[in-house]
Amino acid sequence: MADFADVERRLTEWGAKPEAPRQEADHYYNAPDRDFARTDEALRLRRCGPENRLTYKGPKIDPQTKTRTEIEVAVAEGDDAATDFCRLLQHLGYRPVAVVRKQRVGYHCTRDSFDVHVTLDTVTDVGRFVEAEIAAEEDRLPAARDTLLRLIAELGLHTTERRSYLEMLLANRGKA
Repeated sequence: MADFADVERRLTEWGAKPEAPRQEADHYYNAPDRDFARTDEALRLRRCGPENRLTYKGPKIDPQTKTRTEIEVAVAEGDDAATDFCRLLQHLGYRPVAVVRKQRVGYHCTRDSFDVHVTLDTVTDVGRFVEAEIAAEEDRLPAARDTLLRLIAELGLHTTERRSYLEMLLANRGKA
């Protein structure tokens, strides 16, 4: 997507307000006992300013969206904590894969009683994307998926991308 203007206009019409733009650096690791690319899992340390968050993402469970289990844990703030945590992972046998860098502007809105988070992402060496996300309990996943699919259509988006930014970055670098 080259231009976010139409999406921004629609989100504003829905009453969503933009958050301050932020820079994120996602440091991805592969496990010592299995290949996350093959198991469709991910482990990353996200750096956003001083904040550090470790995230595990399980395999995708829906053929249309990127629905998956996601577990996120706060790690101590600051550069030293991030460096030490990355060193700890490597001592445990986790291997660095790549760093995905992006600029994001987030919006929040409510659709069909779901809190929806939409981000407009500019990903270094990958491109520009609109990401829409709903955190939902398992028994509400079908309704959440239907809401997301309607939302992206209402935003004028005609295709979905199930690959992660990491997968696209590696493909662009010829490593996938």
